[in-house]
Amino acid sequence: MSTDRASSSNLYIGLMSGTSLDSIDAAVIELSDQSFQLIDSIDYHIPEQLRQQLISLCLPGDNEIDRMGEADRALGHEFAKATKALLKQSQINPKDIRAIGSHGQTIRHRPQCQLPFTLQIGDANTIAYETGITTVTDFRRKDMAAGGQGAPLAPGFHQAAFASKQHNRAIINIGGMANITYLGSNGDNLAFDTGPGNILMDSWINKHQQKNYDKAGEWAATGKVNTTLLAELMSHPYLQYSLPKSTGREDFNLPWLEKTIGDMTISAEDIQATLLEFTAQTLNDEINKLPGTANEVYICGGGAYNSQLMLRLEALAHPKLIANTSQLGVPAEWVEAAAFAWLAKQTLERNHANLVTATGAKETVILGAVYYV
Repeated sequence: MSTDRASSSNLYIGLMSGTSLDSIDAAVIELSDQSFQLIDSIDYHIPEQLRQQLISLCLPGDNEIDRMGEADRALGHEFAKATKALLKQSQINPKDIRAIGSHGQTIRHRPQCQLPFTLQIGDANTIAYETGITTVTDFRRKDMAAGGQGAPLAPGFHQAAFASKQHNRAIINIGGMANITYLGSNGDNLAFDTGPGNILMDSWINKHQQKNYDKAGEWAATGKVNTTLLAELMSHPYLQYSLPKSTGREDFNLPWLEKTIGDMTISAEDIQATLLEFTAQTLNDEINKLPGTANEVYICGGGAYNSQLMLRLEALAHPKLIANTSQLGVPAEWVEAAAFAWLAKQTLERNHANLVTATGAKETVILGAVYYV
């Protein structure tokens, strides 16, 4: 590695595999102290066998340590392949990349335990070795050590990239889970996970149609909301938790959904429509609880492309402006990858990057662990 060449570079790669587990988002970002620019990006498919292994690790099961160890190495290899595919596509030399910021794949997130913990896999040793690029990962546990929930972490980037001195804004990321960041024009901020984003809709369509997601909400659009089921979903204890709070597959998953449905006789498409409404209503409820009036709401994450979900959110939130983060300079599908590229830069520069108003930590800290080459 040419240390001088990489250390003087403003190019970073962000790698993100979220709770939806559909693919690896990889993006090259040019970051300076005052600006950022998306250079190139790629959506890299996770092999189906590995995807199923990762899904099975998200809930307690047998022989977890061996299965986790193998999946950790396998996913690290896939992250490295995604990085190399991105560099080939963008015609960028690995030596010109300052660092990779890899979120990893969350397989357990337990912020409410007596000794809270979170676990992301995707071996950074493998990523660094196979790419020849310094890799930063394990961003969440230092925040937990400082008394925080380890999530959400993207709000630090949201503040850096999207805050306005003229407008109160809400940034909503709809991935597997959904989270909201409030950015007051006076500098105030607040962030937390609102509940499920795409996770239940993805799981339900995967069970019934063997698809990984409901494209544009087309299947949900064929059904009708079942108010009885919706009321049961809305009674989930997480929705009543006080802030700070964060959630994951441990709280919202297919077994929980099937138990909630119980012996109700509801068509599969009506359940899908109800799950979409569940996400829309939980998001709108939290928008209305924000400390300041957020007249501008910008959506990012895969859910931004679920047009049926966007229609429902627009109807519920009217007259607030519901827009896409692309209008603020970052395409909706690449915001999280960009966030972890930004977090890698903060780690290497020894900047504190967690927002205590988001995670509940006692203080801001330097996040992440660095794997050099």
